[in-house]
Amino acid sequence: MIGEIDYFSHKVDGKVDWFRNNQVVEENGYSTTLLGDDAVKLIEQHNPATPLFLYLAFNAVHTPYQAPQEYLDKYKNIEDPSRRAYSASATAMDDQIGRVMRVLAEKKMLNNTLIVFQSDNGGTRNPMFAGAITDMTKVVLPADNRPYRDGKGTLYKGGTRVVAVASWPGHIKEGSVVNEMIHTVDLYPTLVKLAGGNLGKSKPLDGLDVWGTISEGKPSPRTELVYNIEPFRAAIREGDWKLIWRTLLPQSVELFNITKDPSETTNLAAQQPEKVAELQGRINKLAAEAQKPILLQIEVRNILERMHLSPALPDDLESLDAEP
Repeated sequence: MIGEIDYFSHKVDGKVDWFRNNQVVEENGYSTTLLGDDAVKLIEQHNPATPLFLYLAFNAVHTPYQAPQEYLDKYKNIEDPSRRAYSASATAMDDQIGRVMRVLAEKKMLNNTLIVFQSDNGGTRNPMFAGAITDMTKVVLPADNRPYRDGKGTLYKGGTRVVAVASWPGHIKEGSVVNEMIHTVDLYPTLVKLAGGNLGKSKPLDGLDVWGTISEGKPSPRTELVYNIEPFRAAIREGDWKLIWRTLLPQSVELFNITKDPSETTNLAAQQPEKVAELQGRINKLAAEAQKPILLQIEVRNILERMHLSPALPDDLESLDAEP
């Protein structure tokens, strides 16, 4: 359930966090290899005449940085232990992906299977976002997101632009590169359409069908990216322009031309006040449509209880009027 289990004991805070069919399982082995084992077993037992959807989410290369000795030995030339283990864990994951590819080929399923590989965020550059199992303030963080700025937990491209690879023989040209605006929410409508599904009964979706962009290199239908909208910060991109707005006092606004400045080094907010106002207006509109964050409501309730005020909150937190 947690993304930062110990790779060998499968524990978090002394408790086993390893499940099969919703039942706790205590088994020996390196988690990356065990996940690969189950994926391969599932494919081996699958009838190729019927559809298969497999979501394989490795906890690699998340903290803690751990790998079997045989993989660590491959990187003896790397002096820093964290960087060595980070590299080793990535290689261990690559090997399991290779096993999945081979069994798909053996089952004659590879040519009829779309495989998508992607990360969930950029590499960690701040110990605050690295996890809780190990005191990360004493560990050299090994990830390097250059030329993009910063990393996981931030709204800069180092934290939000991630690796993505798609493979489908005969449908995607081998070695082709797509450098268009695509958001992870676009995968759902894209995959559903490819599978012959119907989105008619869905709630309104933010995702767009980007299959033409992935398979043929066509311009993406997406012109906007919402990186995050929270009560204390937000970031949005419209075309070439990206705004990062931190609303906590003292608030700050950063505006970047992403096409000309992909590393987000030059803040153009002062020179482009109309563009800043336009993007702030869009953020406010989207924020007004969004549900209030549950975590914020819980925290406000806790504060009220500590103040011996009624913990019953109105639906709209902004209507709360209490003397401090």
